[in-house]
Amino acid sequence: MKKLNKLIITEMLLNEVPCTVCAIVQDQKVIELRLEPSGKKNTLNNIYVGQVENIAANIQAAFVRLSDSVNGYLPLNQCTNAIYTDGRKTDQPLRPGDQLLVQINREAMKGKLPALTANLNFSGKYLVLTTGNRKIGFSNKLSKEESSLLNKWLEEERSLPEREYGIIARTNAAEASKKQFFHELEMLKKQYEKVAVHGRNRTCYSLLYEAEPFYLAAVRDVYTRDLDEIVTDIPEIHEKIFAYLSEFQPDKLEILKLYQDKLLPLYKLYSLEGAIDEVCHEKIWLKSGGFLVIQQTEAFVSIDVNSGKYTGKKKAEETYRKINLEAAAEIARQIRLRNLSGIILVDFINMENPDHQDELFHVLQKYLRKDPVKCKAIDITPLHILEMTRQKVRRPLIEDLRELSAK
Repeated sequence: MKKLNKLIITEMLLNEVPCTVCAIVQDQKVIELRLEPSGKKNTLNNIYVGQVENIAANIQAAFVRLSDSVNGYLPLNQCTNAIYTDGRKTDQPLRPGDQLLVQINREAMKGKLPALTANLNFSGKYLVLTTGNRKIGFSNKLSKEESSLLNKWLEEERSLPEREYGIIARTNAAEASKKQFFHELEMLKKQYEKVAVHGRNRTCYSLLYEAEPFYLAAVRDVYTRDLDEIVTDIPEIHEKIFAYLSEFQPDKLEILKLYQDKLLPLYKLYSLEGAIDEVCHEKIWLKSGGFLVIQQTEAFVSIDVNSGKYTGKKKAEETYRKINLEAAAEIARQIRLRNLSGIILVDFINMENPDHQDELFHVLQKYLRKDPVKCKAIDITPLHILEMTRQKVRRPLIEDLRELSAK
């Protein structure tokens, strides 16, 4: 039976602060949650003319000033094909005082500066244009047939002799018509021209590209094939999403809904308060009676699986197998809901049967593949600890909630 997926965009008061909240709900269960204080501007993916303050050779990074009050951290391996405003060549080492185009590709988190890259990305629903890697590539989640068709569409681009950008076909490209595909490609090329070409002549600290509001980015990035409804109760946001879909996905206008029931707020209808409360607690109960304990440390995330109240009458090995398999599904959901990233260590209940261990590893991998953020299960150690990683893009949701509490 097909699961019903909805993208919910609404407003809530959190610690007396009005916030815009964006949630993905699957069969009435919240699987992803993002929030921002209303009126706050998103800086992730913004592109600036930055100036190198100093080079830290010991950590192979540069510290770059973006404005009078904002600095960023630029790994030197993110400077391939960097675009300088003084016309200097890219094969020379970076120096203090250099002015170049940089993009924020990871938010500031845990007191650390935002991470920057000189390899600029221009993202659409179906495609990403890149200035660092000039190859043409395809999402790993596309089938061979889908990649083959898209590759044919891009033959002309591939043959351009002086193409200074790369193209990546995203998972959603499988759902695009040829007209939609090339309409977006032309739009991204115009963005590239405006920012990466004409931006070379702009003054230091100029903001060359301002990212769209985070809820529009959510509409753009969500997997179209999995989405049944986009629901908001905010007329202004409804208008902006309507305009976006009209230009890029007119066939999806029918799934956009304006919720107008004043008696039952949208956030209560989809239990968003409960999901936020869940994120604030380390202990998560499973239906079987087992539970998870999720703890964020400075170096990694620790997740412990416990048998808890489970009272199954079967043998211990089958009991542990059942709890672990249920825990794998919930762990994948909690990682995405809480936006946990970096190194994640999971202590499942020990199972002696190697077939059960293999089954658990592959089941968890299956759930992780549904996460739009790059996520990978690495191995199960001799101590039965499962090692996995998840790409860092935004800070954990609990940090956003703590910041609101401090206001």
